[in-house]
Amino acid sequence: MKFVQDPPIATKISKMKRRVHWQDPLMVTRNIDQTRFVLDDGNQDNPEFSFLVIGDSGSGLHHGGLPQRKIAQQMLQHRDSSSFILHTGDVIYLVGSREYYPDNFIYPYREFIVGGEHPEKIAYDKMVFAKPIFPVLGNHDYYDLPPVYGLLSQLALPIGRLFKSKIDWNVGWHGSFQGEAFAEAFLDYTKLLMNNELAHHIDRHYRSNTDSGRCLTYKPKEFTRLPNRYYTFRYGGIDFFALDSNTFNDPLPIPQTGQGEEARRNLSAQYNELENKKEKLLATTSSLEPDNPDDSQELDDLRTKIEQIDETLLDIEKQLDTGRSRDRDLEQLNWLKDKLIASWQSPEVRGRVIYFHHPPYITESSKWEQAQTLAVRNNLREVFDAVAEQLGDLPAGRSLVDLVLNGHAHCLEHLVTVDTGHADANINWLVCGGSGYSLRRQRKEGTELKETYSKERTVAHSKLFVGRSGRGSKKHRPYSFLRIDVLEGNPPKFRIRPFVSELYQHQWYE
Repeated sequence: MKFVQDPPIATKISKMKRRVHWQDPLMVTRNIDQTRFVLDDGNQDNPEFSFLVIGDSGSGLHHGGLPQRKIAQQMLQHRDSSSFILHTGDVIYLVGSREYYPDNFIYPYREFIVGGEHPEKIAYDKMVFAKPIFPVLGNHDYYDLPPVYGLLSQLALPIGRLFKSKIDWNVGWHGSFQGEAFAEAFLDYTKLLMNNELAHHIDRHYRSNTDSGRCLTYKPKEFTRLPNRYYTFRYGGIDFFALDSNTFNDPLPIPQTGQGEEARRNLSAQYNELENKKEKLLATTSSLEPDNPDDSQELDDLRTKIEQIDETLLDIEKQLDTGRSRDRDLEQLNWLKDKLIASWQSPEVRGRVIYFHHPPYITESSKWEQAQTLAVRNNLREVFDAVAEQLGDLPAGRSLVDLVLNGHAHCLEHLVTVDTGHADANINWLVCGGSGYSLRRQRKEGTELKETYSKERTVAHSKLFVGRSGRGSKKHRPYSFLRIDVLEGNPPKFRIRPFVSELYQHQWYE
């Protein structure tokens, strides 16, 4: 049985549109840009500023410590000198259930939330941020729970008992309701407002005037909602683009005839092998005791391996399902293309940063070979190529965007693309997905990423990888976040500093 269910892309899109009154006549007649906001903090025109980056954090309690809280405490040292926090997705594990927001988000980040001195009094859907936090959706923020698991949870029966396992899966009662919990927590959730209420709400909060129309005003400590599941904002002359990669990561089904026949056989064999491996790992957990410190950490590691397998199994299922229609969020991809072109044509903009969940380039142990990684990479390349064609030659030494930030892989990594044959060449890619959940290792194949089309070619190099390493009692668990300082100048300079809280032999080190 599956631990999680991933809603279809069409469902994700339609549900999210209804939650924000997407293109409602009241929005259209007021010329509202529902994909943009202005951060009104009095410092938005300063060309020098700093921001923090976290990702894959929403882990809840760990045996032997709370990594997410350790990271949050380190972040406090930078709270006053940073303008905002970007979150690269997977805010809540395992299935984005609303009942896990208190433990997995509000308590760890309470000093960044208004009223955080009493976190138990803060409702997940009423949060107001003292320090802005701008998240994107991760796959776990969209996941739902199979009905039988929800029923067992409500009967107070551990899900692990179904599998004769002692792992605590943190699944809650139901799941995210196709991302609804995330929308209630972070988006301008206007779904319940009637026309007269909606009109008043728009006039009150969508009061910033921009070159693309009126848009939402994000005011720290007062109104801290995001306009949509993908959005943009400008700060210090830098355009930030936040994407929902969960709606353009759908892999192509492999055909049943021709060359696809052999590929399907190989994938089916891999699927069966992974299922057997998962059963053996689950059997191993039954002999471990959660109250034993060494066993509890081993349970965390086994949970990580099982989740990696489930993720790969889901990837394979989508490739083998020829009856599935492949969905692609063309509306969002075209939006990104148009916004990037407009950004390059604006004299007010000196740099561009994109952030979303699924990394197109990664050397973490399981991600590079996944079909969804290729889907994200190809979709992003298609957009970048179209933008480059429209713009023509860029200024010497400039890449199409300055930074791309991702999560999903539970590590910290810096990669640089070389000549990929596309407009995503010569870009710095930062993966920040090690801020609280179980960490993962780098792949054995090493730091060079290669693609094979007519011939094999190198497309990217990994410059830094921080993830799980060592074995047994010598195992290192370095959790991390980033501080990025944006310096004055055109083009801008970015000073990137990683910070780590490491768990080693039941002790924490910074």
